[in-house]
Amino acid sequence: MRISSSCAGRSHKASRGGCLSAGAFVGIAIIGMGLSGPADAAGIEGNWQRGDGNARVTVAPCGDDICAINTWIKPGTPREKTGDRLVMSVKPAPGGGYTGTAFDPQRDRTYRLTITIAGDRMTTRGCIIAGLLCRGIDWTRIN
Repeated sequence: MRISSSCAGRSHKASRGGCLSAGAFVGIAIIGMGLSGPADAAGIEGNWQRGDGNARVTVAPCGDDICAINTWIKPGTPREKTGDRLVMSVKPAPGGGYTGTAFDPQRDRTYRLTITIAGDRMTTRGCIIAGLLCRGIDWTRIN
């Protein structure tokens, strides 16, 4: 998969991967069904609220990838703003869920990403520094 110009304009083969902000979507880090491309992403698409209630994102296709865009950030939340974007290049994982990479253009960082979805709950886990530093975030689907 490649990153669309609407997300970062970079090739997935570049040193940076995929579009999540999204301090909201990942914090410093980072979203199972079967996913072969954005058209099959109904399980992941939609509006999500971060578990701490400080951020909301919309997850939708962007080119060949999936993007999470901050739609609301609690006032006073540091290093995050409405409109921040995270570009994700993900594939189905064995046993369900998704794996791949996410690129956060606001921080110029790429994360290894795993996503699990169970009904209206989602957990994202992003890692940097060869998997030594990871963080998971819980999400709830909202209307």
